[in-house]
Order: sequence, then structure tokens, then C-alpha cells
Amino acid sequence: QVRLMELGGGLVQPGGSLRLSCAASGSIFSINDMGWYRQAPGKERELVATMPTSGSTSYADSVKGRFTISRDNAKNTVYLQMNSLKPEDTAVYYCYVYSAHAYWGQGTQVTVSS
Repeated sequence: QVRLMELGGGLVQPGGSLRLSCAASGSIFSINDMGWYRQAPGKERELVATMPTSGSTSYADSVKGRFTISRDNAKNTVYLQMNSLKPEDTAVYYCYVYSAHAYWGQGTQVTVSS
């Protein structure tokens, strides 16, 4: 069984930074894709950052230049560094791993407000 545990959400002022982490436990034999989605109430789910195994890291246009996805393989953890945060970034952030199945974190709230 696979579990993804998210940490790092919270309240920050505009222009501030947060670092989200997503630690995976359990066996995942082949990962096709991993990354982060976000969803705000009343809005569509948005793919924020993706790290395909055989492709290039990519970002939503809305976060390019501000967010960075990275991974620590030794700790089985994927991160999302978020800088220059804007109120529009307020959402619940979900990490994911796609292999033979889809696995999701529990979600962590990010609120950007003065």
C-alpha cells in the first residue's frame, strides 16, 4: 500500500514563501509521473508542476519563475518550493504519483493573505 503524506501548508503574506513536502511510503515499482495539483473552491483543478519520469519538468504558466519542483530520492520525498506568493495561489495543494495506479496526498491548505 502506498501513502503520500503532505506537510508545509499554512498562511503567508503576499510575496512570502512556503515549501511543501510530500513523503511517500510503501512500494511503488514504476513511476510514470509525479507532481502537484491545486484546487480552490469554485475553481477547476489546476496542474501546478509535473515531473514525468521520461520527460521534462513543466509548470503552469501562472507559477513559472516562482515555483520549483524537486525530489529527494533518498527520503522518497517530493517538494514544491513556492516563492513570491500571490493571493491567487490560495488553494488546497495535492501531491500525486502516477504509476499503474494514481496515488494522492491528503491535501494541504495554502493561504496567501495580508
